[in-house]
Amino acid sequence: MIELSHLTYCYPADGRTPVLDDLSLRINEGDFVLVVGPSGAGKSTFLRCLNGLVPHFYGGTIAGRLCVAGRDPVEMEPRRMSEIVGFVFQDPESQAVVDVVEDELAFAMENQGLPRTTMRKRIEEVVDQLNIAHLRARTLSTLSGGERQRVAIAAVLALHPQVLVLDEPTSQLDPQAAEEVLDALVKLNRDLGLTVVLSEHRLERVAQHADQILYLPGPGERPLMGPPAEVLAHVPLVPPLVELGKRLGWSPLPLTLRDARRYAHKLQDRLSNATDLERAPSNPDRPSNATGKVCILEIRDLQFAYSGTQVLRGIDLAVGQGEFLAIMGRNGAGKSTLLKQCIGLLKPDQGQVRVLGMDTASTPVEVLGRHIAYVPQNPNALLFADTVADELAFTRRAREMPPGDDRALLHTLGLAAMSERYPRDLSTGERQRVALAAVLVGEPDLILLDEPTRGLDYAQKAALTSFLHTLRKEGKTVIVVTHDVELVAQCAERVVLMGDGQIAVDGPVREVMNDSQVFAPQVNKLFRDPRYLTVQDVLAALQ
Repeated sequence: MIELSHLTYCYPADGRTPVLDDLSLRINEGDFVLVVGPSGAGKSTFLRCLNGLVPHFYGGTIAGRLCVAGRDPVEMEPRRMSEIVGFVFQDPESQAVVDVVEDELAFAMENQGLPRTTMRKRIEEVVDQLNIAHLRARTLSTLSGGERQRVAIAAVLALHPQVLVLDEPTSQLDPQAAEEVLDALVKLNRDLGLTVVLSEHRLERVAQHADQILYLPGPGERPLMGPPAEVLAHVPLVPPLVELGKRLGWSPLPLTLRDARRYAHKLQDRLSNATDLERAPSNPDRPSNATGKVCILEIRDLQFAYSGTQVLRGIDLAVGQGEFLAIMGRNGAGKSTLLKQCIGLLKPDQGQVRVLGMDTASTPVEVLGRHIAYVPQNPNALLFADTVADELAFTRRAREMPPGDDRALLHTLGLAAMSERYPRDLSTGERQRVALAAVLVGEPDLILLDEPTRGLDYAQKAALTSFLHTLRKEGKTVIVVTHDVELVAQCAERVVLMGDGQIAVDGPVREVMNDSQVFAPQVNKLFRDPRYLTVQDVLAALQ
């Protein structure tokens, strides 16, 4: 179905530095291939080659041979390749064309001239497959990031492509929605023989479904392709379950909880005799309880609606200085809307939001912004300067701060080599970190992050985790909206679970995440013990 022979590609801005360097591989019809590697290693570039976006849209220079379903994407325009290759971007907003969900699902089929009855049948199929029937009459602007991601996938599936290419399709989905989407992809792959090529950083969600993993290590190193367990045994970027297996010498490496349980049973006696919950081993940087500290955020009876659709229903929440709070919940539960209320981008219909003593309803956003850092789901909303360094310099000028040396911050976030790059030329994960650097340089008291690990590999996520712990030790308050249960297990002291615009659960991380079918991390699902949320917890107990 797909064959690459000595494919080499350079973006225009990179000159002679190839993103893909002499890449040769073969993907058979009906394969499910997972593409992994560090942020910026060329995963998205490889996917864009398959439908001709590289080089037709992005320019640059390309050499070697590429064949997809008997067609050469370099010779054909993306319009022709779209007849056989369905593509879902990292950023679903960039893929939307019309306003209403059902119209968006029909748009591409209309352009292909499909009969109206065929279109209606396919729409019914995809809204059921992706559980979005309740969204069909909604406008895209009112959807959450995860809901928009599912709509983008549905619009592509409605075209019945031979090859489905997806760039981080679960990056904005809650665990249950991600499982539903992946189950739909697996069913299409197994039942219909659809070839699926998928890039993803959260390997714990996808690795067990793949027939092959393609690991792109980045410039100067050779790619690796093979069965998942074999590839993951030789790469540094692995999910917690595989990392635990590597550290404890399990062979063959487990990809699923079922595979890992036969190893875990042998550890149960040692772990059950470990220290009690009060002294349970944990991440040494995990924050302690912030009870008794100064209240930095206070929300009372907050209610808000978009065009008559109630999104927040009587939220009451207090956050102390120095706390690390994670807000979780299903897509559309109101999490991102709650963050926007905290920065004053949205105003309450009823109730009150006070940040550092300021009422967000009457305080201008620019005043709140001097004390609050906010990074939305889409980092492009914050990026407009010519270089990464200019983005940070703009923040300093806007806050009336003196010029400073930002090299340490850029180095911490893995951006030191990109200070003179144009931010929008960077990968999604890199842009995410640039946006974070651009707001943190202002030395805020409260940090609000909406899906901060979107587009980040495991190494970058570990660096971000360490950096956030450092900020909290300096007295900063961090509130993270995320679907990344592993990040929450590593960082948070307290978790709020939202549902239908309300706070359903608010409590310590170990109590809330323990033995949850949806929000428990892999290690906790394996041992079903509140003492063990992370790999570090288990290793410390076995010492």
